[in-house]
Amino acid sequence: MTIGNNARSAIRLLALGLIVGLGAYWGGSRYGKPAPTSVDALHLSNASPAENSLDAFEAENVRIYRQASPAVANVVTRTVEYDFFFNPVPVEGAGSGFVIDTDGHILTNFHVIQGAQTIEVTLGDRSRFKAKLIGVDTRNDLALIKIDPAGRKLTTLPLGDSRNLLVGQRVLAIGNPFGFQSTLTTGVVSSLGRTVQTGENTFIDEAIQTDAAINRGNSGGPLLNSHGEVIGINSAIYAPTGTTAGIGFAIPVNTARRVAEDLIKTGRVRRATLGIEGRGLWPGLAEALNLPVKQGILVERVTPGGPAAEAGIRGGTHSVVAGLQELRIGGDVLVAWDDKPLATQMDLNLQLNRAWPGDSFNLTLIRDGKKITVPVKLGEGHDTLAQ
Repeated sequence: MTIGNNARSAIRLLALGLIVGLGAYWGGSRYGKPAPTSVDALHLSNASPAENSLDAFEAENVRIYRQASPAVANVVTRTVEYDFFFNPVPVEGAGSGFVIDTDGHILTNFHVIQGAQTIEVTLGDRSRFKAKLIGVDTRNDLALIKIDPAGRKLTTLPLGDSRNLLVGQRVLAIGNPFGFQSTLTTGVVSSLGRTVQTGENTFIDEAIQTDAAINRGNSGGPLLNSHGEVIGINSAIYAPTGTTAGIGFAIPVNTARRVAEDLIKTGRVRRATLGIEGRGLWPGLAEALNLPVKQGILVERVTPGGPAAEAGIRGGTHSVVAGLQELRIGGDVLVAWDDKPLATQMDLNLQLNRAWPGDSFNLTLIRDGKKITVPVKLGEGHDTLAQ
């Protein structure tokens, strides 16, 4: 088979193009600077070979951990208890927290420092400090402690916004589970808006549920978004077997921010109060009292001069024993707050937690078998554990 002149010319041009292209590639690879394969490569210009092998997702985790971990605190508490023979027994507890300002304020959970006689903080760089308690919000399980940085520059964590979170977005948790300091776990926001009861009168309102692994010792540590901002404080886990079950709960950072600001300014948390003592009805009690409702809050006592007393709400008039409980009966039964049903004491606590001192609302109640509505203006109260 013969090749014409036009074909020979085309082959020569193709060969020449290949030679030029290979030469340019060789020169660029040897003397030129290759473009980064991802945006995160710009953050790793001085990275080790191991870091240069990371993909964009991994590189971002590394960056956030490096920025945030120095501000995450291992909080160790000590107290003295007494055994059966009244011998003193030292007891140590541990949890997490994080630095929120250069003055040394640290947010953590109330249950981490509850009952502590001494508090010691170890930061991510292994520096140790004695800490003092500034104040607490027992209802929201929050506490603010403070260390003296003694002139050293502290790494702080920026507080984000928990109002615009989405189920499915990535989150990172840093804490000290089982005493293993500065441990990182990752996951997603699993659910939003849950109310998680953590004690008889304590709860996490608008809780952030996550599948990031959270264990004992993580309490009080930060839950971060992909920008390295705190969006929640890790506080509780669902653990039917005693270990993590992939369901953790965090206090929204907007709640924590409000609490921290109050504690820094005044040493106490401004809290809306109604000024009553009560308990939730159950069907048997409602029937025994011949009430027209089966759920609500039985008002047993009213604080003299408080918001409820000013609104004319009445407490119990006499005591009875129901089962093993002594009750004050004869008072009003609260059934709705601005048309929102009040079935349990927790329902009332949630409404108070979302309100501010001075707010006004309408309270629906049962009195002498009849339903009436009264206007109420909330008062102000606070925890008494601040020092």
